[in-house]
Amino acid sequence: MTVSEQKLRELLRTGFQALTQGDIDTASQCCKQALAIQPDLPQAHFLVGLTALQAQDRKTAFQAFGSVTTLDPSHGAAWAQLARLFMNEGQVVRADAALTEAVKTSSNDPMVHDLIGTVYSLIGEFDAAGQSFETAVSQQPKHPPFLLNLANNLVYRGNTDKAVTIIEDLLSIQPNSPQAHWVLANTRRARDDAHIATMRQFLNTGHLSPRARAFYAYAIGKELEDLEEWEEAFDAFEIGARDRRSTVEFDEAAEIQMFEDLQRTFTTDWLAQAGPGCEVPGAIFVVGQPRTGTTLIERIISSHSQVKSAGELQQLSLAVRRLSDYRDPKRFSSAFFASAAALDPTKLGQLYLDTTRKQRGDADWFVDKLPQNYLMIPLILAALPNAKIVHIQRDPMDACFASYKQLFADAYLHSYDQQEMARHHARYLHLMGVWRKRFGDRFIDISYEDTVQDLEPNARRLIEFLGLEWQPACLAFHEQSGAVSTASAVQVREPAHSRSVGRWRRYARQLAPMAAILRDLNDAPIEPRHTD
Repeated sequence: MTVSEQKLRELLRTGFQALTQGDIDTASQCCKQALAIQPDLPQAHFLVGLTALQAQDRKTAFQAFGSVTTLDPSHGAAWAQLARLFMNEGQVVRADAALTEAVKTSSNDPMVHDLIGTVYSLIGEFDAAGQSFETAVSQQPKHPPFLLNLANNLVYRGNTDKAVTIIEDLLSIQPNSPQAHWVLANTRRARDDAHIATMRQFLNTGHLSPRARAFYAYAIGKELEDLEEWEEAFDAFEIGARDRRSTVEFDEAAEIQMFEDLQRTFTTDWLAQAGPGCEVPGAIFVVGQPRTGTTLIERIISSHSQVKSAGELQQLSLAVRRLSDYRDPKRFSSAFFASAAALDPTKLGQLYLDTTRKQRGDADWFVDKLPQNYLMIPLILAALPNAKIVHIQRDPMDACFASYKQLFADAYLHSYDQQEMARHHARYLHLMGVWRKRFGDRFIDISYEDTVQDLEPNARRLIEFLGLEWQPACLAFHEQSGAVSTASAVQVREPAHSRSVGRWRRYARQLAPMAAILRDLNDAPIEPRHTD
């Protein structure tokens, strides 16, 4: 081995190690030095790509992984990284092509199979994702991250018993995995406090990051609720929310401005002058706030033989990015909607349909269940004038508390503080009131409370609005075998129930800051809103 080869090996080893420790500067320096010695070294370009990902520099990441696949077309990991990047940019055709290459060249690298599974999950192909996660685990059975991804995939696909077994195996290898404990708590109903005691020991050991503490606290809160230990449960949720809030940056002033700009921009005159749109039937959008029953309603609809569930699709907002010059990492902002308002709605609708073809399949109708699409209602009406929009209403206090006690991935940053949560909900209610006055004849409001308390008439009303023939299967939504990639993945396997109606009242004293804000709003009643 030459001196240069020894130096390259040491630089790459140091760079990859630095990256695992979050030391982006050291990793970057190692990249530069390695490429100065050998500019066509694939592993050096791969390290550049991984470093760029951590630095949230997607442009450099694209270039780096592209260089890797040019220099070494058999580099499965680089193809998989490109597939994920293309998917995040809404470039579905390119993502599919890169994913095909990744699968073709993945061979015996479990890390690549795990990454391929992640990309399949982003696309919504959970069965294919499961196969990739299974392969990764079969090749490296004792690797906790691979086990965790497989367990989550099994939960999404409804195989909770196997998921629990895998999580228990994971915890036998890594007993102090916060996320594994959280998945376990949310996958099964607690019967005693044994698991709570174990998690409390880990939570109280110290030296945990706020994110790790949040996983433990939310898991403890969920199991205490299972045991109806209401006071202790809320204390745990409060700890989890406080820890998680310390890790996110929620810009409330920017959100206020965005909501004001939405109302100012998307008027009835704007819609009348927007253009004809893409007049293709088949799209159904289920919108609202998270944890308000959107998954329940989506499952009722997709139980119909003519309808396919496409999951929570990001393609509409990604289509706006591709057709405009909007490049801000923020998914939604005033600038995003200013760019969207200037687009040709026909092109927007067509691109959305083109990039959702795989998720839609060949069904006559499909459901896009991304709750945040309530922000996009005018754009949907312009781009897809034949689309059906279903808005889910839930008692504001129940809705806000349900989000407050839920640990989300990287969305709904307002939900970890009672007052921020309530103020956001008030803005949402006000915006929906504006949309209802302007476009109310173009969408339907469905009450969560009415639906769970009297399923059939509300389900029939929903199916009638969609213009579909009634089918009794819509009442047996819980028997569906399709994947559910939301926080409701376990609950929707049950028949409709009203256990969650009024749940916030068990915490009325603790939720006083939230209630005070909502009670002062004329259009945000504390009691459930029922519709005819």
